[in-house]
Parts: sequence; C-alpha cells; structure tokens
Amino acid sequence: MYSTIQLSRLYEQIVKQIQNRMAEGLLHPGEQLPSERELAIQFGVSRTAVREAVKALREKGLVEIRPGRGTFVTDIAASTSGVVRDSLSLMLRSGLSNGLADLVQVRTMLEPEIAAIAAAMASEEDIWTLQKAVEIMDRAFDNAVVFVEADLEFHLALAKATQNRLIPVLIDPIMDLLREQRMRIFQVRGGPGRGQYHHKQILKAVSQRNAEAARKAMAAHLQQVRDDSAMASRTPVASG
Repeated sequence: MYSTIQLSRLYEQIVKQIQNRMAEGLLHPGEQLPSERELAIQFGVSRTAVREAVKALREKGLVEIRPGRGTFVTDIAASTSGVVRDSLSLMLRSGLSNGLADLVQVRTMLEPEIAAIAAAMASEEDIWTLQKAVEIMDRAFDNAVVFVEADLEFHLALAKATQNRLIPVLIDPIMDLLREQRMRIFQVRGGPGRGQYHHKQILKAVSQRNAEAARKAMAAHLQQVRDDSAMASRTPVASG
C-alpha cells in the first residue's frame, strides 16, 4: 500500500512514491496502475493531485496512458535505450566514416570483456540462442538482411549472457549503427565468411566456459571488422 501524503506539493510526493516502487521492482513494465479514484484513496489526496502526478510521470516517460484502458508502467530501459539510440545515430551520422570508426573503437573497449563474462556466466539457454544465430548465418550467405539480423542477435545474446542487466542496455543503443556497419561489410568479398569464422570461435569458447579464449576470439573478430570496414569504405554499396 502507498503511504498517506503529508507534505505540500502533493503530486511530487506521489510521483516519488511511484518511482520508488518502480526502482524496488514492485511495479513492472506493462503493469497497470490503479484508477485515479483508487490512487486518490490510497494516497489520501484529491483526484486533482493524482492527475497531476500521472501527468508528471508521463512526461518523464515512466508511464503511458492508453485511452479507454488506463495508465501503464513503461519499459524504462527500452525507452531510455531508444532515446540514446536516436541521439547516437544522429551524432555519428553527421560524420559517417568517422562515426563507424568510433563505433569499432567503442566495441573494442566493451565486447571482448562481454565475451569473457558471457563465457563464465552463460546459461544453457544463452548458448542455445548463440548457436541458433550461428546456424541462421550459415544458411544466409546469399541473404544480407537475414545474415545481418542473426549477426546482431548473436552479439546481443552475448550481452544478455553476462547476466548483467545493464550491459544489454548499453549495447542496444548501438544496434542500428551495427546493422549499418554489418550491411556494408556484407558487400565486401569474403566478409560474411570471415565474420562467421570468428562467431564460431567465440561460440566455441563460450560453450567451453573459457573466458580468456572468448576474450581473444572477440578481439580477433573486432580486428576483422576493422579491416573489412576499411575495405567497405572503398567498395560501392550494392543497390536494390
């Protein structure tokens, strides 16, 4: 139950309590808040104060109002990730060549350690997801869209396999840029095959729970990405 509000600026106190419940995991993404009338009773305030609080929560991106249905908690991580993704995309596309080079550098800082942690922490389900992504890529050397989407799933699955909830949130905003980079590399002669070789080395290391091998395999993959990206910059992108 919520506590009765005692202080002035009532709606701010309502907002604070609801935010705290979200932070404590007592309110989950997709969960519906009680009605305006029920919240007013629980908080011991007027419906006007509740209405202002809901408005403030919506402006913060913490809830969404679905007409005829009610007020629902948003997926905060996804919402935040989307804002960051859009900002990064705009920033890096203002100078695409330098932006893709910056992307490789950031990946080099993050992903070898992600692979190492995944090797130590991955569940059997995580490893199965990685295997399925590799299998899809094996069958998609003639289909850039399918190959690249499976490639992205592989790297995101590695992030999730760390069992650290923050890491996928950090990786997700660069997914659109990774997609663009991988589409360019796919046009380079031998690029998909070289990438797939490294994916299999990473998968092998994670499956064997060998953190150091996973770290080295990812570092080698990112060097391949760097080299193929350089070739892609000299290769016209296929149309159609």
